[in-house]
Amino acid sequence: MSVSARVRELKRKHETLSQTVEKAQQSPAISDIDIKSLKKQKLRIKEEISRLSSG
Repeated sequence: MSVSARVRELKRKHETLSQTVEKAQQSPAISDIDIKSLKKQKLRIKEEISRLSSG
């Protein structure tokens, strides 16, 4: 897989997680711990995108 394809895939995953976090924050059934975990996943993906884009 090329770097640009990997970056596109990661951006798609990041957007999906963003939408999931948004929905989770509006749902009282989702715990703060679960939301925090989703946000950490988003951050890891964003960091990888940044690393791949700069290298």
